[in-house]
Amino acid sequence: MDIATTPTNPEGNPELADAARTPHEPPVILREDYRPFGWLVPEVKLDFDLGLTQTRVRTELTVQRNARADHAETIRLNGDGLKPVSVSVDGAPADWRMDAGDLIVPLREDAHLIVIETEIAPSANTQLMGLYASGGMLCTQCEAEGFRRITFFPDRPDVLSVYTVRMAGPKAVFPVLLCNGNKVAEGDKGDGTHWAEWHDPWPKPSYLFALVAGDLVANSKPFTTCSGREVECNIWVRKEDLARTDHALASLHCSMKWDEDVFGREYDLDLYNIVAVSDFNMGAMENKGLNVFNTKYVLADADTATDADFDAVEGVIAHEYFHNWSGNRVTCRDWFQLSLKEGFTVLRDQLFSQDMRGEAVKRIEDVRILRAAQFPEDAGPLAHPIRPDSYREISNFYTATVYNKGAEVIRMMRSMTGVERFRQGTDLYFERHDGEAATCEDFVKAIEDGAGIDLAQFRLWYRQAGTPRVAVAQAVEGETLRLTLRQTVPPTAGQPDKQPMPIPLRVAVHSRSGALGAEQLVVLDEERQSFSLPLAGPDPVVSINRGFTAPVLIERDLARDDLVFLAAHDDDPFARSEALQELAVGHLVGAASGTLSDEEQAAGETAIIGAFASSLADNALDDAMRGELLVLPSETYLFEAMAGSGGTGERKADPGAIHTVREGLKAAIGTALAAELAALHARASAVALDDPAGRGARKVKTIALGLIAAADPARAGDLAAQQYDAADNMTDRQGALMVLCGLDHPARADKLAAFYDRYKDNALVVDKWFTLQALSLHPDVIEHTRALADHPDFTMKNPNRVRSLYMAFAGNPKGFHSADGEGYRMIADVILALDPINPQTAARFVPSLGRWRRIEPERAALMKGELERIMAAGKLSRDTFEQVSRSLEG
Repeated sequence: MDIATTPTNPEGNPELADAARTPHEPPVILREDYRPFGWLVPEVKLDFDLGLTQTRVRTELTVQRNARADHAETIRLNGDGLKPVSVSVDGAPADWRMDAGDLIVPLREDAHLIVIETEIAPSANTQLMGLYASGGMLCTQCEAEGFRRITFFPDRPDVLSVYTVRMAGPKAVFPVLLCNGNKVAEGDKGDGTHWAEWHDPWPKPSYLFALVAGDLVANSKPFTTCSGREVECNIWVRKEDLARTDHALASLHCSMKWDEDVFGREYDLDLYNIVAVSDFNMGAMENKGLNVFNTKYVLADADTATDADFDAVEGVIAHEYFHNWSGNRVTCRDWFQLSLKEGFTVLRDQLFSQDMRGEAVKRIEDVRILRAAQFPEDAGPLAHPIRPDSYREISNFYTATVYNKGAEVIRMMRSMTGVERFRQGTDLYFERHDGEAATCEDFVKAIEDGAGIDLAQFRLWYRQAGTPRVAVAQAVEGETLRLTLRQTVPPTAGQPDKQPMPIPLRVAVHSRSGALGAEQLVVLDEERQSFSLPLAGPDPVVSINRGFTAPVLIERDLARDDLVFLAAHDDDPFARSEALQELAVGHLVGAASGTLSDEEQAAGETAIIGAFASSLADNALDDAMRGELLVLPSETYLFEAMAGSGGTGERKADPGAIHTVREGLKAAIGTALAAELAALHARASAVALDDPAGRGARKVKTIALGLIAAADPARAGDLAAQQYDAADNMTDRQGALMVLCGLDHPARADKLAAFYDRYKDNALVVDKWFTLQALSLHPDVIEHTRALADHPDFTMKNPNRVRSLYMAFAGNPKGFHSADGEGYRMIADVILALDPINPQTAARFVPSLGRWRRIEPERAALMKGELERIMAAGKLSRDTFEQVSRSLEG
């Protein structure tokens, strides 16, 4: 661990002897208790004798007493499941002892050389943390605390070391040996084994260590940096996957060039290696010079990957590359500062993707993800600030709040300073803290100093949890509009009272006569504030939070006609989409809550159909944007809107009612616009795969098919079968199958079987096959999901496969929220079965059950009951225990 909690722990490590603790009481780690580690470790030498079933590790640690820390007579080296074979200090056997898995070694002088030998069993490592086996190869995952499963070490991010690594093993099994940094030597031993030595000149924390050994081939192409250096870039995969790596390699080159141009960051090693691994808990890992990736975010071609998959590969490749500076060269001091690297890097990858694919649609997509994942987190028992104050298990804080909201907070700084001044601030940040373990405060201070802006109050965004709500009122005063804004930040666990935060909002005042007002930025930094804005003409309509400049909920009573106007005419693409979403949310929540009269329901439905018709008929739109305007709010977002602020009032979400009214609106749209949707589907179907307009065409084709299915299932089933048969790409094929999966249509079983038979040897596409069925609207989705768990291709040991079935099901409101509680029971059973195998993945399922307080009483009791059943089972991992206990207590 990385924080000290008691004076009896001089190295700053809170993992005391856990003999006095039960497995149900993992310690709470507090940010305020941080202490620098008592020893510096400037050099690390590792020697691996590699084997799938047994690997021997020899570790040499050069240690020096840290003058900035309390005096320490011992060093605590973290271990997890390790037993030392031997320990020596300065060449003599050490007088060591074990304490709660850690190795305690007495040290009397100011500098020492510690040598430790350990043995580990990679093939038995089902947690996929540390060194583990995956399909006959060896690989590592060390973030956050996996290095301690390889060797004893002060496994915390503020201990920075220069690593030299020698690795040896049977050449027939491990023909390729990779590690961080640059390869400095290699050779054969003459006995069927070979070796390689790697050196990384840049000091790094242990969580960035990586090693890969296996039978791999590379797609290689050099990149020339802005200073003229040539970098060897390699995408390492199994031979049969090589043909699907061109997009990943091109994405890497684009990322390297973009980071030079936009942030002034040049790559700093001679090599950049990416390895695709099939068993991986995360999406990817930014280990210095050797990124380890889930195959999902490397492999892509038109036959096996959708357009969204191509985007994901590009975005994740960029994200991990950008970490080279925002995470590696400048790392985080402790794990409470995780958003320092992740929030900043998410913003960087979002900006990159905007430049690659267009700002408008990308921004809408990013906000949709934020609302689907982070807003519910902020409103539930697991709410936490982007810089948390405490944790029991750090892996539980790799959350949408730390990543996505963290990115939005930094984006707000960029909006307030402007792009050029923000760049001055980030330049200063990299200059000040290169080679250091920094804090979120260090980043804010650099932006403050570099951009010349006072961010004292803005720091509240790092301390306070919850999604602010901004109430909007307006009044015309002569030639201006008086806009009055009031902010409230709802109470969250441990934070009952909140202070007003600076909220930057881009605003424009349009006129219903057709005149569009100029945009300006206002900053709401008090509880209540008024702003005078110029009128563009009579009948003003306010466009607010344009481009989603702040991660807030806007509360306003805007007339239906004004929303229709904004949806058709606003010059900000995000605001145009937002108006349509607002129109639909108001109608659907009102209908699901039973607060609308028949006349109001009919009028709302007519307005939404009219807005959809306008989007279909607007020839100025490209299909990519048109597709965004034809997407109704998700059931998850409607759930949060229906539950209201914090879910503590009388109104609770009713998932059954939400599903019914949303499907009813889809059917009404599909019926009223049947001819237009059929024409759109036909037009889009005629666009060739390689046509520049093809991407948008493929998007609207499947959206149209889904709306047709809600109104005329038989007709949609026929069209979907035709689309499947005619498809020359995965986007069309998957879109057709998605619609068929939700229908009782004769083609459903045939196309599912054909899809499986075609791709049964491709694990990533078989994942899609599982997901499509678990996410479907079919009335028997629970039975289908249970049956798929018995399929020969399903396993609980592969995180991708588990997520493809059960995480998809947990995200299916129709099945998961089944009124009889069967959906909740299924996910609870998964958590209990998975926790002993892979606790990190198991814990990811708990939040779906943890929102029980925001739901109607019958379902809430069933959800809470499943959480109590999990807790009563005992012997839970720290990961799962923390999530369940907070969900029950929060």
